[in-house]
Amino acid sequence: MDVAMRAETVTLTGHGGDRIEGYLAQPVGDGQPPAGGVVVIHHMPGYDDWSKEVTRRFAFHGYPALCPNLYSREAPGASPDDAAATARAAGGVPDERLVGDVAGAMETLKALEVCNGKAATIGYCSGGRQSLLAACSLPLDAAVDCYGAFVLNTPPEGAPLSVRPLGDRVKDLHCPLLGLFGADDQFPAPDEVAQLEKLLAGAGKDFEFHSYEGAGHAFFCTDRPAYRPEAAVDGWNKIWDFFGRHLS
Repeated sequence: MDVAMRAETVTLTGHGGDRIEGYLAQPVGDGQPPAGGVVVIHHMPGYDDWSKEVTRRFAFHGYPALCPNLYSREAPGASPDDAAATARAAGGVPDERLVGDVAGAMETLKALEVCNGKAATIGYCSGGRQSLLAACSLPLDAAVDCYGAFVLNTPPEGAPLSVRPLGDRVKDLHCPLLGLFGADDQFPAPDEVAQLEKLLAGAGKDFEFHSYEGAGHAFFCTDRPAYRPEAAVDGWNKIWDFFGRHLS
């Protein structure tokens, strides 16, 4: 589905009532059927051009989408690189705050006329873990984890993240989950993906995982050497099918 869209920087209410920045893209035009909203959770490099490009891509396919700037508090007005460096120095985004910011983004999307009242998350890298966290914490209709690191394993010493494993939260998953991973990735490595798959299956959750040979971390990112076109194209097709089933 290819549609006209409008994209803009907005302010939304996040965790604790904080006002944070976000990038909103939504389909426009008469006859456009409402669809579920997508909260795009950016990767650890931050609220950057690629994350905004992804947000626009959803609107282009008929889904209103909003990418909250998770680093709004640490580095307001800073460049994506500087904001990401500040966030890394702080150990990343606290889980409780992430959930509150995603909840605020969900409410912003659901208030749009082009939204049908459903909502999903998709996240990349650290955002993949956060997408799963949100799906275990909020009444989402679908969630996508793109190579989320440290879902089950603790970050190694010196890593720019200070987060706890989410294995004990899997039982709380509220919605169908799509996982897309690189077979050559180390964070998460294939054995961690297999462990997560086993936990989800044991808890009776609705999920589907796909791993791509020859792809490592960040294989979706078109502006990085890690980009793998074949894996990314198939991954996007999996996403469109998944959201088509759960956000219509």
